[in-house]
Amino acid sequence: MSKTKLTVNSNGSLRVEGDFEIVDKEGNVYGLGGRELVSICRCGLSKNKPFCDGAHKGHFEHDAQAFDLPPKKQ
Repeated sequence: MSKTKLTVNSNGSLRVEGDFEIVDKEGNVYGLGGRELVSICRCGLSKNKPFCDGAHKGHFEHDAQAFDLPPKKQ
């Protein structure tokens, strides 16, 4: 089993790769057709949500820079 990697792309989608499944709010699994890499829409413009279709180009800005979250509250 490969580790799942999620990449936050600047001005674009979330790229998910590795061994994963995506489910809807009812727990139903999306059929990924054997893909081990998909892009998830962050802008809300995709006509193929939750998957990215490239509709964000020129309409969504976010400079993805990693940072540390504060410690988890107990």
